[in-house]
Amino acid sequence: MASSELHHSDQFHQSLHLERVESVTSDATVRHVDQLETETLETIYAALEGNGSIPATDVDLEVGEIIVFTEYRRVVRP
Repeated sequence: MASSELHHSDQFHQSLHLERVESVTSDATVRHVDQLETETLETIYAALEGNGSIPATDVDLEVGEIIVFTEYRRVVRP
């Protein structure tokens, strides 16, 4: 199973980035892709096909949460 984790960057507050992670801590907020709004899911798929950047205003994601796919990805700010 895979996931992404959201990271925060003080320099770029208007965008987020997906980061591959190998493991998830027990206190992490985890959502499966089927729990995401359609618009958020489409934005994530586009980011995975591109450079991984996501406009923070376009999605309902929080920095540090884990999104589960077939691999783990963390949402981050670049």
